[in-house]
Amino acid sequence: MTPRPSRESLRSESPPKPRHPVSRFTAFARRASHLAGRPLTFLLAVVVIVAWAASGPLFRFSDTWQLVINTSTTIITFLMVFLIQNTQNRDSEAMHLKLDELIRAVSEADNAMLNLEELEDEALAEIHARYTAMAEAAGQHLHRRGVRPRP
Repeated sequence: MTPRPSRESLRSESPPKPRHPVSRFTAFARRASHLAGRPLTFLLAVVVIVAWAASGPLFRFSDTWQLVINTSTTIITFLMVFLIQNTQNRDSEAMHLKLDELIRAVSEADNAMLNLEELEDEALAEIHARYTAMAEAAGQHLHRRGVRPRP
């Protein structure tokens, strides 16, 4: 277990303040990702698809008519992948930082857990096996005490 600084010395340190305002791309990505997940956006997409399908007879179901929806959906999907990935990366990083703070704050926690995402797959598998064994031992202990796990 890694030695840890005293709680008092760590608590007196305030977290670093952001030095720069949020970039335009970050603000745009957050907003677009938020809007993409709204029920109204889904309803709008359904309306567009229904309107496109209804216009089929007008355009005699031509190749151009099909190309419009195929191209539109491909472009939107392509762009949304990057916006959503940006938002997901930021959310994941924030969650890691919050979990790191919880690990740091709990005196019984192992500080070696703070950088697990940086380890190779083999090292993660070893740690996973250790925690799986601990969970099985805890389950056996509960079973001996007559406590049944929920299905």
